[in-house]
Amino acid sequence: MYEHTPRPSDPPGSTGSRQRPRAFRRTRAVIVAVCAASLAVVVGLGVHSAAQARSTAAVQSGSQSAGQVSAPPSDGQAVAPAAALPATPAAEAIDAELDAGINAIIDSHPEYQLGVALVDLSDGAASQKVHEYGVEEAFVAASTAKVLAAEAYYHLVETGEASLDDPLGAHTAEFQLQAMIQQSDNDSWSLIMDAVGHAELTDYAASIGVDYVPTSNTLTPAEMARILGGLYDGTLLEPDNTAQLLAYMQDTNYETLIPAAVPPGITVFHKYGLLGGELHDAGILAKDGRAYALVIYTKGDDLSSVPERTEVIHQVTAAVADALF
Repeated sequence: MYEHTPRPSDPPGSTGSRQRPRAFRRTRAVIVAVCAASLAVVVGLGVHSAAQARSTAAVQSGSQSAGQVSAPPSDGQAVAPAAALPATPAAEAIDAELDAGINAIIDSHPEYQLGVALVDLSDGAASQKVHEYGVEEAFVAASTAKVLAAEAYYHLVETGEASLDDPLGAHTAEFQLQAMIQQSDNDSWSLIMDAVGHAELTDYAASIGVDYVPTSNTLTPAEMARILGGLYDGTLLEPDNTAQLLAYMQDTNYETLIPAAVPPGITVFHKYGLLGGELHDAGILAKDGRAYALVIYTKGDDLSSVPERTEVIHQVTAAVADALF
């Protein structure tokens, strides 16, 4: 179920699951400065009336000159959402032409199992229709499921059943959440899931319309897109927790999939997954009031095809970005 993927900085043979992020060692002053710089990329989206109590939690991305924030907050300090900006009309909607383009990419690679889900988040939860392509059945979700585990823990914080300051392992829960998302740390993932409870995690997933069992760790691309959509539009978590989790989904230890294929000026929040034959990325692309959840799950025989499947992920990402931004 867990990933054991070496990071570029790890010594040969390392599992990559125990190294702690350098970001945790930064000083509070630097963190505050970075948080201030990050205000431009975490902006409120308007949501439908049922979510008005949390509408300020919605995030609508602006961008810095290079598009992505190079260093989000590193000790868990939340980025405060700014005032909502009017949405800019999309150059193109998710239409038949884009559908055909994504399907053509999938059809040209029959040697892999490929599943894609795409959701327009620009108008809030009411418009979250999931567009599905290729394989619609569940994949082993690998580390993309860490976003769901993080949401479940933040939910416990909001209901008063847990705290970000609770000790988990040798560090706080806040530390473990960042390590789990930003560095894809498996030890942190295990601690967070144990703190939530496996049965309780299944129940939380069901409450947001997702069928999830930690021991099998499977999700459909559409379910993963809903997990991202509910986070981004502010219907799942309160504003500070929404902002903090999205900040962790930037400047991660694996930026070579969806982020590498996104043009400058588009902000990306994402979580990759790599395990056995599974290579996935699940992200949110945002710019000028428009935002889309894009999930690309791939399965091959083993990791030998990772370069080829990385290119497929780049092709799908480029097709989406070119059509929608």
